[in-house]
Amino acid sequence: MKHSIAPTRSRAIGRSAVIALTLWAVAGMAACGQAEPQPVVRASTWTPAPRATASPSPSPTSSNTPDPFAGLTVADLSARTYGDGGLTLDGPGEPAGAFERYFFHYSSDGLSVHGFMNVPPGPDPLPVVLVLHGYVSPLGYETLAYTTRYADALAEAGFLVLHPNYRDYPPSDVGPNPFRIGYAIDVLNLVSIVRRTAGSPGPLENANPEAIGLFGHSMGGGIGLRAVTVDPQIEAAVLYGSMSGDERLNFERIVEWSGGRAGWQELNTAAGDMDRISPIHHLERIEAAISLHHGVADGTVPPAWSDDLCQRLTALEKPVECFTYDGQPHTFFGDGERLLLERAISFFQQHLR
Repeated sequence: MKHSIAPTRSRAIGRSAVIALTLWAVAGMAACGQAEPQPVVRASTWTPAPRATASPSPSPTSSNTPDPFAGLTVADLSARTYGDGGLTLDGPGEPAGAFERYFFHYSSDGLSVHGFMNVPPGPDPLPVVLVLHGYVSPLGYETLAYTTRYADALAEAGFLVLHPNYRDYPPSDVGPNPFRIGYAIDVLNLVSIVRRTAGSPGPLENANPEAIGLFGHSMGGGIGLRAVTVDPQIEAAVLYGSMSGDERLNFERIVEWSGGRAGWQELNTAAGDMDRISPIHHLERIEAAISLHHGVADGTVPPAWSDDLCQRLTALEKPVECFTYDGQPHTFFGDGERLLLERAISFFQQHLR
């Protein structure tokens, strides 16, 4: 069912490369009560390998031309393995109201990625939610980012919450990140570590390996959409003010935001290759229950993107619920934020318990 705060609207739905810092989506700083930020434009050092061109006399080895997007497509990401490393706590827990907060790091394709974890008291095993932040300038990023309040609310409701920084966000290592796929790989590695080590002695001994969900805002929503498309074992995902699953739409917007100084390399990707990379063309793979939330007054990420995703998932008879919030901008505030969290908690309680 599609919902709005006021007035309420409803309709039937179906069943339940070195760092590429141009690969951003604007989000986050408005969460601290500031105006929505303008994007910080940085030069990208990622350049796709040259594409093969037609030749009057085809070479007998032309079919062996390396795929410049190998490892970036949904098919390739779905075929590989994740989570070979482990999660290490960086010190003792710190009391934070109704839960303990720990700082941690883990290995993601050889990179050290940092974050924090909120652990409420039992009963064990605890359902797990990964909170995925939106764009914040890496130059000013702190581990307890604006999305900390979402992580805290979920922990207070009884969920074990992991909040990764991603690569490129201090103190995490810098690594390749074309199309933000490096961020998704960091999330998929962490999900796999939870699934493999939950219930065993160690930092995740209280976690339930069979109850893992995602809560992603803006850029984090786009990362979450890729993750559930690649990993059909993720049980549930809340996507809030999410970037599109169509990377062409994302990078058209990035070119606009940056005045043409960023995103053009990605937009030069051939349509067929962009389709292989973009989750929007692979939604049939999703097994997770999806909860979509978007502010009608969002001036950063078009609400139409969430509406389109809602319609596509509905047509595929995927379990999806879709909410719009009148008067709410890209990052919610006041009653809109409270309702978002109430709905997110209820959704996770339904699908992760």
